[in-house]
Amino acid sequence: MSQVVVKMEELSPVKKKISVEIPWSEVKNELDAVYRDVGKKAKIKGFRPGKIPRKMLETYYKDQAEGETATNIVNKYYWQTLEDKGIVAVSRPEINQEGLKENTDFSFSASFETEPEFEPKGYKGIELEKEKIQVNDNDVEKRVNEIRQMFATMEEVKDDRPAINGDFVTIDFAGSLNGELFKDLKADDYFLEIGSQRFIPGFEEQLIGMKNGETKSIKVVFPEDYQENKFAGKEVIFNVTVKNIKEKKLPEIDDNFIKNFDRYNSLEDLKNDVRKTLEEKSDHLAETNLQNRITEILIKENDFEVPPSLVERQIYYMMADTQKRMISAGMDEKNAMDFSFKMHDKYKDDAAKIVKSFLLLKKIAKKECFVVEENDIEKYIMESAARYGRDYESLRKMYDDEERKEGLKSELMQKKVFDFIELNANIKVVEKNGMNAEV
Repeated sequence: MSQVVVKMEELSPVKKKISVEIPWSEVKNELDAVYRDVGKKAKIKGFRPGKIPRKMLETYYKDQAEGETATNIVNKYYWQTLEDKGIVAVSRPEINQEGLKENTDFSFSASFETEPEFEPKGYKGIELEKEKIQVNDNDVEKRVNEIRQMFATMEEVKDDRPAINGDFVTIDFAGSLNGELFKDLKADDYFLEIGSQRFIPGFEEQLIGMKNGETKSIKVVFPEDYQENKFAGKEVIFNVTVKNIKEKKLPEIDDNFIKNFDRYNSLEDLKNDVRKTLEEKSDHLAETNLQNRITEILIKENDFEVPPSLVERQIYYMMADTQKRMISAGMDEKNAMDFSFKMHDKYKDDAAKIVKSFLLLKKIAKKECFVVEENDIEKYIMESAARYGRDYESLRKMYDDEERKEGLKSELMQKKVFDFIELNANIKVVEKNGMNAEV
């Protein structure tokens, strides 16, 4: 009795092809099973369901039955071959098959991408520099001032003074290109902070000096990479009317200001908490910078091909994130989508680096036999609940979701690898005084 024959080809370091030949006896068994199933559901005039002769079914349902049989066989042997050979495919397979032929063995081939096989190197004994930032009084004062900005009030400018940088103005504007007015360049009662850089470069600066009720023409050259091609790189004239000017009034930093917070009894309490938060932030930043440097070194040391499908998937995530951020910033959904699609090619190099980094850390974890245990997940959830003041049970429930749990496992595994690399590295600590100081 003939057997199933499986052949494997390496098309590239990240692409494989399997060719499978299945004997007709097995194909016939599957075809008979499909016809039995079809016969139970088929409706042909003059026959009761389930009592339709095979010949009659073949007349009406041949293409459907043979197509279903081929699909069932391909699925069965594709997945079985991957499992038998311990292969993990990272892309959908490209299937090639020519359908069923009576009394003939059935063949199909499947091409798919896999993770590259390589021996990770150069991750022990790395020479590294790590910043140690000393948070100083200037850093604290700067952050306290940022908090102060959050409690600012807006007051209408009563006297006849012109608009200055930092003012909030309500304006009507209408833009024209080559004398033609465009609906896309028109708005009434538009609220804008002068100096926020939210508008086309050069626009906000020309509002400085305008008075309430004044109308003025403003010339602006749109950026070359502006999302609307018809305006990109073109000079547009805006007719602008200032309808209202408001200024920001900041509260005094004193004991009255502290009454805005339940958790502080004095200005000193606020400053101490700010210092602690900044120290945590600077430690996190130093750690992130160190990990980025490790990643750069690993990528340089390990040259291997990455599966194109994984790079495309990463680009998709980056585009989706861009679209989300654009919508949050006030851009309409269609323009945000168009803008994110234009970023596809620009994201390619960064996406390839992210995928390379992921594959490298995964290989190192495998080589060093690192495992993420249930107690690692438990510890992370407990620490997160304590750090962010969250309820432990609700946080634990979040990670009942399989996809989220797998994401956390991957994150914790990467942390184990980075910790191991740092432990085995030669690290020189470089002190910095202040968060904006040069090394």
